[in-house]
Amino acid sequence: MTNLEYAIKMELDGEQYYLRQAELNDDQGVKVVCNLLAEDERRHAQVLRDKSNQLAYQLEDSNILANTKNVFADRGDIIIADKAKQLDFYREAVKLEEESIKLYKELLEKAEDDEDKEIFKFLIEQEENHLQILDSLASMLRHAEEWVEDAEFGVRPEY
Repeated sequence: MTNLEYAIKMELDGEQYYLRQAELNDDQGVKVVCNLLAEDERRHAQVLRDKSNQLAYQLEDSNILANTKNVFADRGDIIIADKAKQLDFYREAVKLEEESIKLYKELLEKAEDDEDKEIFKFLIEQEENHLQILDSLASMLRHAEEWVEDAEFGVRPEY
């Protein structure tokens, strides 16, 4: 299996993982985020397939960061059935994205072709965006559980 074939499989596995999580979390905001991430993973796999088949491809930044910032903007009250399960999901997804970044960095080091290097740099950047989103959402859930509002505890960073 070539590096590109392995990367394609990894992206498709990521898409299936996020689609499954969206299905399992049908009534929660997690579903929206998972569907956006799955779409991104599918798009990454297509870029890799096109490169592998020597077809034209474009390395376009996704708008996932902008979309996830507005995921909850137009929603009313949200009842979260189980914050712990959501936090567990985000923690696990963060680990998966970190593993993806690590793998793409290894593949970047092994790449001999400038085009391959460009693709792996692009994928590293995209996966770092995913990591940022997931880590931010996990942080928000943690803050909801850990936050203590009292002047005695001094200045706290904004989130």
